[in-house]
Amino acid sequence: MFTGNSPDSGTSSRDLMGLFKGLGREDILEVLSQGVCLHCQPLLETRILNLVNKKLNDSSLSNDNVESMNKTPRLQETMSPTSLQTQEALHLARRKGHALPASVSGRQHPDSEILLNDGLSGGLSEGDGGLSEEQKERIRFSQVGGDKDFVHVERIDGRAKNVIQGLELHTRVFNAEEQKRIVEYVYNLQHKGQKGQLRERTYSEPRKWMRGKGRVTIQFGCCYNYAADKNGNPPGIIRDEDVDPLPPLFKLMIKRMVRWHVLPPTCIPNSCIVNIYDEGDCIPPHIDHHDFVRPFCTVSFLTECNILFGSNLKVLSPGEFSGPVSIPLPVGSVLILNGNGADIAKHCVPAVPAKRISITFRKMDDCRLPYKFLPDPELMGIKPMVYSPLNKSRIQQNETLKKSNGNSFMVENDDFPPLGSNRGRFSRRESKQ
Repeated sequence: MFTGNSPDSGTSSRDLMGLFKGLGREDILEVLSQGVCLHCQPLLETRILNLVNKKLNDSSLSNDNVESMNKTPRLQETMSPTSLQTQEALHLARRKGHALPASVSGRQHPDSEILLNDGLSGGLSEGDGGLSEEQKERIRFSQVGGDKDFVHVERIDGRAKNVIQGLELHTRVFNAEEQKRIVEYVYNLQHKGQKGQLRERTYSEPRKWMRGKGRVTIQFGCCYNYAADKNGNPPGIIRDEDVDPLPPLFKLMIKRMVRWHVLPPTCIPNSCIVNIYDEGDCIPPHIDHHDFVRPFCTVSFLTECNILFGSNLKVLSPGEFSGPVSIPLPVGSVLILNGNGADIAKHCVPAVPAKRISITFRKMDDCRLPYKFLPDPELMGIKPMVYSPLNKSRIQQNETLKKSNGNSFMVENDDFPPLGSNRGRFSRRESKQ
C-alpha cells in the first residue's frame, strides 16, 4: 500500500496516487499481491472489485440525467454470497486452521446450517466449522442484497420530484428454511383465527364477493380501520379496540431487520398486519395512513409478485392496475417505504399469480397508540450490527466522493487495510443511519 514517498525514486505521495489511479484492476492486483500468501490474493482481489464497483456506481448515479433515470428503477445487488464479508470470515477461519461450512468453502448447503444469534435459524448443525456466532452471522449478513437507488421523476405541483425516493429493497434477508418456518407459523395463526382463538379484531376473513376482494388479514399491536366502519370510526388506528400483541416469532423478525441495518433502531415496529392472498387477490392503490411513522416495511413469502408505484395509479379492472414503476418483490425480501416513496407515490399490488403472504411491520405514532398499549421490553434497545470500515454506508461513500472532488477512484487508507490484520475488519464503529 502506498502511504508515502518511494525510497528509491523520491516520488511524492500525490504522484504515486496518480500512477496508482492509472492502473487497471489486474495491474493493481499484481502490484499489491507481491509477497502475500495464496489465501490473501483472492481476498485482495475481492477488496479491489468491491472498491471499484462501489465507486463506479456512486459516480454513475451522480452523472445520470432525469430522462435516463426514468427509464427503469435502478436495481443493483450491493452484496453477493461471495462478497467481502464472506471472504473476510473465510480468510480468518483458514488462518486459524478451522474447517469451513460447505456453503463457505464452495459446496452448497442450506443457509439454515449457519446458526444465527437472533433465534430464527433453529439449533446448531453439524459442520459449522468452528466459526464464532459473530462470524456466522456476518456470513449470512453478507449474503443480503439490496438497492437504495430507485428513481422515477414526476412533476408534482409544477416541480420535478423523484416520487420513489426513500424506497429500499433488501433481498435474501430470510432464507428458505426461515421462510418455511414463518409461513407455517402464519398458517397456524390463521387456524387459530378461524377457531375463534384470537381476539375479534385481530383476525378478519371477509367473503370473496368479487375478484381481488376478500384477502385474509391478521393484525397485531393495534386495530387499524381501512375505511369508516359501522360504528362510525374513521380510517386509522382505533385506540379503544384491543387486538393480540406481536407474536414471538415476529419479534425475532424485527430484531433481525434492525440488527442487519434493514430497519433503523430509531423506528422499531410495534405493530404488524399479515396479508394472506389467494390467487387473484390484490391491494388497491393507496398511501399508508400517517397514524404510522416512516419508515415501515413489507416482507414477502411464497410467491414473487410486483408492486406498483406512482403518484397516479390507474384501476383498469378488478384486481388490475397500471403505474409507471413496477418493482418485483422476491420471496424473503424486505421492501422499505420511506420519504417520497411512502408519502407522495401511491402503491398497490395487482392480482397475485399464486398464493402469497406478506407481513407489513409499522411503528405507531406515539400520539395514536391504543389506550391500553404497553411497550414490549423485548423490542427495546435492539442495536444494529457494527459495520466493518470496508463496508461503508451510502452516506460514508458520498462523503468520500466529496473529499475526492468528484474523482470516483480516489483511494483512501481505509480502502486497503493491512492483509492478515484485524484492523479495519471487525471495527466496533457503527454506520450512520
